[in-house]
Amino acid sequence: MAKTRYVFNDKTLAYEELIYTPAQKIFRFFMFLISALALSVILIFLSFTFFDSPKERMQAREITEYKLQYEIMNKKLDKLQQLVVELANRDDNIYRVIFEAEPISKEIREAGYGGVDRYSKLEGYDNTQLLVETAKKLDRLTSEIYVQSKSFDEVFKMARNKEKMLAAIPAIQPVKNIDLKRISSYYGYRIDPIYKVKKFHAGVDFSAPKGTPVFATGDGIVIKIRRSKRGYGNNIEIDNGYGYHTLFAHLSAFKVKKGQRVRRGQIIGLVGNTGKSTAPHLHYEIRKNNKTVNPVYYFFNDLTPEEYEKMLELSKMPSQSLD
Repeated sequence: MAKTRYVFNDKTLAYEELIYTPAQKIFRFFMFLISALALSVILIFLSFTFFDSPKERMQAREITEYKLQYEIMNKKLDKLQQLVVELANRDDNIYRVIFEAEPISKEIREAGYGGVDRYSKLEGYDNTQLLVETAKKLDRLTSEIYVQSKSFDEVFKMARNKEKMLAAIPAIQPVKNIDLKRISSYYGYRIDPIYKVKKFHAGVDFSAPKGTPVFATGDGIVIKIRRSKRGYGNNIEIDNGYGYHTLFAHLSAFKVKKGQRVRRGQIIGLVGNTGKSTAPHLHYEIRKNNKTVNPVYYFFNDLTPEEYEKMLELSKMPSQSLD
């Protein structure tokens, strides 16, 4: 029951009961509603501005947990990335070296993944940078693992063909040479016997009597037989496979034909003095991927460690080539 209110009447000089008209009652009711509504709006504004709702607090906890999980995931990705780098180093510097294969280039291993707009769907969020960086790491790791997987497939095939590869690699001396002093000129810059100036000598010269047998140093196919009175003179070129080619120059006779398959140790020709040659000898070259290499590194099947060391010492001494 509402309390009775009284007001002082100046005319009667007495307190009289306060009675509202219907219009006043309606006005007071609406004022009460407006005040209550305004107060509610203020309270709601303050509540949402300075205080989180239970749902917002729960979402905030979830976001914090997601950030923590992303950080843990990034650390795991960094460890996996380091593992892939170690695998790539082993692949290039151990496995591929064993099988005489070229290492995979850095450009291929670190090739880009996806297009410019690949991460556009991750833009516009508070944690966009974290999301994009994580996605990039995943994509980069996926790409590198794929390249490494293909490389291991290739190494596996080479391992299965190891016997054929080892038979094809030049591994013996082309002339039976017990006395290492019969190697008259080694690989590198030497004095030209005709022009008397320093020129690069791309092979090894074996001094031997005319008619001395010349042997194939690795399995392969004879791809060229040339007869010439200049340069290399009469010479044979063998494709040994796996990037190797061997050249035998200044021959006096051929014992094989073009297209013939030869085996290591098979006689392919005879020592001569043809072409640009000053004495009977065999000029022998090894080419790996179209580049000449020092043949002395490929005589390991014929030499003891002591003989090999002696050969390396002799190869460093100044000399004059025979062609």
